[in-house]
Amino acid sequence: MHSTTLFLTLRVFSATGGIEKVCRVAGKAMHELAVEQPPKKMAICSLYDVQADINTDYFPAAIFTGFGKSRFNFFQCVVKKGFGSERIILSHVNLLLIGYIIKLLSPKTKLVLMAHGIEVWQRFTWWKRMALLKCDLIIAVSQFTRQKLIGENGLPENKITVLNNCLDPFLPAPLANGKPVSLLQRYGIQATDKVLLTLTRMAYNEQYKGYEQVIQSVSALMKKANSIKYLLVGKYDATEKARLDALVNQLGVQEHVIFSGFIPDAELAAHYALADLYIMPSQKEGFGIVFIEAMFYGKPVIAGNVDGSVDALQNGQLGILVDPNNQQQITAAIEQALTDTKKNTPTKEAVLQHFGFPAYKEKLRAVLK
Repeated sequence: MHSTTLFLTLRVFSATGGIEKVCRVAGKAMHELAVEQPPKKMAICSLYDVQADINTDYFPAAIFTGFGKSRFNFFQCVVKKGFGSERIILSHVNLLLIGYIIKLLSPKTKLVLMAHGIEVWQRFTWWKRMALLKCDLIIAVSQFTRQKLIGENGLPENKITVLNNCLDPFLPAPLANGKPVSLLQRYGIQATDKVLLTLTRMAYNEQYKGYEQVIQSVSALMKKANSIKYLLVGKYDATEKARLDALVNQLGVQEHVIFSGFIPDAELAAHYALADLYIMPSQKEGFGIVFIEAMFYGKPVIAGNVDGSVDALQNGQLGILVDPNNQQQITAAIEQALTDTKKNTPTKEAVLQHFGFPAYKEKLRAVLK
């Protein structure tokens, strides 16, 4: 029997990026929706994962196939599975060609594309635009991504709907005992220090996250309060680290800016507990799962007002939006958030109402109808 829904992905479990997080929770939601509507069925096929990568907390192994980078086997299998299926959902625009081929072979099959961020913010080649037009629906993670798709490729507005990302239902619970002593010791931070946190990958060719502006703000703020620390968590390439080190030295903030490097997911809750404020005034964020994670962990959030971060902060209802090019505004927002942390922190109920997994599943149900 053909699957009612076939979900095609590049990776689900073998990487820890934002799109992989989206695929995990989307796969879980699709599986639960199928179970609730027998005899509907679904299958998930991942090009780069292997079968052993699966985490069955999200969905059962029986519906998942990892092809371990075998493009031929992946292509052969998903075309066979896709023919006659009710719908094909593509997790990434790089799967558009195979989705288009299935659509040509099986015109009644609905073709759905998930659009995340920078991967679709461009003018596509003629054949990709043609394939995009063949999609019955494009699900954008934010209004910003939706508008980019429309503006760059002239897609009909009614073809693109917005479904914001959600919190992973298996996120560890917030820590209840204040700032973890082990991390204070690891980073040389005092319990009374005010800690700003940014969680991101730092790459020389992707200088749009806004951490450079935060370092500039730290330089201004430490003259008023010497207890400010800025913790940058995530991988970095050597060129970008050298550039940032030069900036830190130039501003004389060596004692205030800390680079942690990569940390495992198991330490995320502890690092959020260490922070007094989450800040990332980015300019090219598709949505920003880190923002809603920070709010889940009870932190006030500052984000840029020119990209998908606006959706994550619900147009400023859940956090502070700033012009990422306005240095004074960023500095003032940090002072504002630290002065009255409680006022600038959304309630857990509000965060879950917008971004909890149950709410996401019901929105996905409505979208797929």
